[in-house]
Amino acid sequence: MDYEKFCSEILNSDPKIRFATAYDEWAVKLGGGIREGVTNLLTERRENELVNLSVMDWKARKEMSQWLGKTIYTLAEYDKVKRFSFYLGDDNLLLVSAEKDADTNKVVDNVIKLYYKNIE
Repeated sequence: MDYEKFCSEILNSDPKIRFATAYDEWAVKLGGGIREGVTNLLTERRENELVNLSVMDWKARKEMSQWLGKTIYTLAEYDKVKRFSFYLGDDNLLLVSAEKDADTNKVVDNVIKLYYKNIE
């Protein structure tokens, strides 16, 4: 998959999406970034911490999948933004942040649709 293209398509799918980046299981960035003109709410250090925590959470959810099934996505809603984690197969993770007033269902539906479009 071309992760730069995939993340760019996610950003273009909804002006409320602030950030879309894919990572591997070692928290290595595969592609994507923040929307041009949007100010990052986190310092680079804090962003890296959040990515590492997200990867650890993803690995823990993979352990539970034998009982609950595979996780499709998770959502954390903060005072300022919504943060989504999408699980791209067994090896990669997509982090997406959106404005607080973004339509959650629209974001989820668009990301899933674009994922399947890009893996074909």
